[in-house]
Amino acid sequence: MTETTIGLDAFSEPETEENKTSTPIKKPVKAHELAKKQRDISIAEFFEKNRHLLGFDNKRKALLTTVKEAVDNSLDACDESGILPELEIVMTEMDNERFRISIEDNGPGIVKAQIPKIFAKLLYGSKFHSLRQSRGQQGIGISASVMYGHLTTGRPARIMSKIGVNHPAHYYELKIDTQKNKPAIVKDEEREWSKEHGTKIEIDLEGSYLKGSQSVDEYLKETAIINPHATIIYVNPKGEQIIFPRASEKLPYQPAEIKPHPYGVELGILMKMLAWTKEKNVRFFLQREFSRVGNKSAMEILEKAFILPTAKPARVNRESAEKMIEAIRSTKIMMPPTNCISPIGAELLEKGLKKEVNAEFYTSITRPPSVYRGNPFIIEAALAYGGTLQSEGSIQILRFANKVPLLYQQGACAVTDSIGKTAWRSYGLSQSGSNIPQGPCTVLVHIASVWVPFTSEAKEAIAHYPEIKKEIKLALQEIGRNLYKYVGKKRRVHDELQKRSYIEKYIPSVAEALKELLQYSDVEEKNVIALLGELLEKHRGEVEDVSFDKTKNVEYDEELAKIGKEEVEEEKDESGNEQDS
Repeated sequence: MTETTIGLDAFSEPETEENKTSTPIKKPVKAHELAKKQRDISIAEFFEKNRHLLGFDNKRKALLTTVKEAVDNSLDACDESGILPELEIVMTEMDNERFRISIEDNGPGIVKAQIPKIFAKLLYGSKFHSLRQSRGQQGIGISASVMYGHLTTGRPARIMSKIGVNHPAHYYELKIDTQKNKPAIVKDEEREWSKEHGTKIEIDLEGSYLKGSQSVDEYLKETAIINPHATIIYVNPKGEQIIFPRASEKLPYQPAEIKPHPYGVELGILMKMLAWTKEKNVRFFLQREFSRVGNKSAMEILEKAFILPTAKPARVNRESAEKMIEAIRSTKIMMPPTNCISPIGAELLEKGLKKEVNAEFYTSITRPPSVYRGNPFIIEAALAYGGTLQSEGSIQILRFANKVPLLYQQGACAVTDSIGKTAWRSYGLSQSGSNIPQGPCTVLVHIASVWVPFTSEAKEAIAHYPEIKKEIKLALQEIGRNLYKYVGKKRRVHDELQKRSYIEKYIPSVAEALKELLQYSDVEEKNVIALLGELLEKHRGEVEDVSFDKTKNVEYDEELAKIGKEEVEEEKDESGNEQDS
């Protein structure tokens, strides 16, 4: 019997002229044709198409981002130069949702050659490779604002800067060549300027101005609160001038630059440092490339990692580097120095909160320094309770990073997540699950770090690093315990007053009964009532007055507190009108 092999073609439909014409034949795509489409992407070109990553995803936010970046740069420049900042911000509405933003400072100025690069080149700055606290980090912010202004209005940014009395003021009109990420200079000239030193920038852009909790007004108010050494003069598009005078003549501590701390350093970073170091052996490498590593700590790490102290850093392979990481984690090393960080301080933090909130109780805390990924940071927190704060609804959250207010993406922030996961019921506030607690309370959290891990280039929320969340939670628990003590004391005073009221209620009845039994006069009856009152005070003790006195907080600024609340009031009015109709 012969076997018959039947192929798949035996079951397919016979080929006809109709099948040939109805089935298109796809030509193979050659690799070199695809390769022709590949080209370099400039960082400026990338952000030109993805400007939402930088905080320009809507017109209202674009105004805030532009002002924020310019103000941050001005404050950084003044602080680094030991100058008490004086900033003037003017926003002028032109037409058709177009605004002119002008920011002028009294900083040290910028040398001529650096002006085009600072304002018209993305990823150019002095702070990216520096391990010390500053508001700016990436060298993107102000140049991104210049790019957005040119994209939306076609007009160049106008910059004038002067570095001293005996120097001319340099005036530039700049755009960004996004394909090359290079400044395009429209105008370059010297001008007369009466200012001794400083910088002024003007940008025309599309925007939308609204007052409220996420407005330029609110940002500048919070900036003034968290930077008490700065004077800020602000003119909004409605022509209203708001002056935030400085509350302190003392300059903040200027942080020093430090080496990274070994705790939290990742394997890839360590290997790169080993390859780039100029130290002749690994012992010197550990001592001189990291902070807080002395000779004893370095020898202990190398002994645990089975690495000779005299070994060349460049010859340390991946396996040895991994052992070094494990040895670092198991070795007790001092926490990083705090001279690279300039925290606000618990006292000033509480003082700033008192300007904003007229409460009956305040508390604040500055945590000891800690580390994430080798970067030192400090968490500060403050709390205000009661007083004029609304008892209904969620608590108010104020977030700051390196003395800069964070107004957007509250739900995505590690601060908000940590607040939700703190057991506020134990401290006297109502809370459902891991949600934001309810009650008459404002919580302020500030992170000061040599490198704040933001969730995006827009710098609006802090990333969820376990080390940072742990420190935030510890700070919240500490101010929570202080709140619990106050709430407990208030409850005890209330109970005591209630008991006293019961006793005082029956004192006249007791005196009257004694009068009938002992047959004494009306005058003696009054004396008995007074005596019983004295005995009550003597045996029950003096009761502390914990009632709220709105005049007690002399630092409260009612006009300042109103800024940023306008939008909420307008929404309430609108909802009220709808209900009436």
